[in-house]
Amino acid sequence: MTTTAGPNLNARSMTEALAEADLYFMSQGALIDTLTQLSEDLKSRGIDYVVIGAVALFAHGLRRFTNNIDIVLTAEGLGRVVTPITGKAPQTLCNYNPDVTSYKRVYSVRHGIRITVMTTGEYPGDGKPKPVSMPEPNEAAIEIDGIQYVTFEKLIELKLASGMTARDRLKDLADVQELIKIRKLPEGFAERLNPYVRETFRELASAVRNKSTTEDER
Repeated sequence: MTTTAGPNLNARSMTEALAEADLYFMSQGALIDTLTQLSEDLKSRGIDYVVIGAVALFAHGLRRFTNNIDIVLTAEGLGRVVTPITGKAPQTLCNYNPDVTSYKRVYSVRHGIRITVMTTGEYPGDGKPKPVSMPEPNEAAIEIDGIQYVTFEKLIELKLASGMTARDRLKDLADVQELIKIRKLPEGFAERLNPYVRETFRELASAVRNKSTTEDER
């Protein structure tokens, strides 16, 4: 099995990248093909998973292009996808190449799409213990077009907890604010979230509401 230094898409020209983005927005192309294959591979082996990150944002209404797939597996599920071997590249499922720098990252053989794994119980953002953590896949999943995505509420919790605790993840707070705009979420939606992130959600929702009010008054 060969190793892969990085996703093939990152080396493409601007024209090729834009063409791939067009396909992605039509639910086609390399990333969608990889996502479908990944789902089939995991389901056929009885490995529970949920998709998180930018692809989950897309499924829940925030249409933004990405080259990568992020998923959550249990520790046992990860062990069935990637098997570390001392002094050698990890052994992976047949449709994926290992990353020699991390046993939690693989690349699709066909397209070179990077797939990063988080495991149940890991903490978003700064990685330090907090009331919000990566879920059990079978407890926080919703099926959309045959793919298991993290639920809307859990996605927002993870994004907020990440942006609240990691200075280099402020974009996660911006993602939540965009979801508030797109889905027209009221401040009261905070009651559906973990108490740890409620106040930050209310602040973001209030900022969106105030901006909308100001624009209406112009």
